[in-house]
Amino acid sequence: MSNAEQRFIEAAAALGFTADVRTMDQSTHTAQEAAAAVGCDVGAIVKSLVFLADGAPLLVLVSGPNRVDTDVLGRELGAVIEKSDAKRVKAETGYSIGGVPPFGHPVTLRTVIDPDLLRYDDVWAAAGSPTAVFRIDPDALLELTGGAVANIS
Repeated sequence: MSNAEQRFIEAAAALGFTADVRTMDQSTHTAQEAAAAVGCDVGAIVKSLVFLADGAPLLVLVSGPNRVDTDVLGRELGAVIEKSDAKRVKAETGYSIGGVPPFGHPVTLRTVIDPDLLRYDDVWAAAGSPTAVFRIDPDALLELTGGAVANIS
């Protein structure tokens, strides 16, 4: 288990959530890879993407096959949405792209959740590294992130 995975497990526990992290032999860096590794529909994979909303970090939790339309999201939030770079993602979340979990960051990030994730009984998200994932039900995901459901595309 990597240091990043252990940090996530500890951060989740501090929030009262026991993360059952699965470390895979193959990469789960992409939604398709993660879905194949855990044997679920690609839509049940949570992509944790960091954007900037009027310059402030914004975590967008996206269903696997979906893409964020920054114009649509900007209208939803009343903000200018821009992509964040890898350095800023790591600085804001403590994790590298491909392993960013939906919660357990050094600071709480404003979070938006793709409504398509709510269609599933359970969803799978990154657990600190590109080879680690955990399962969570969407209601717990909403609660632990403090996220707001919003149209992202």
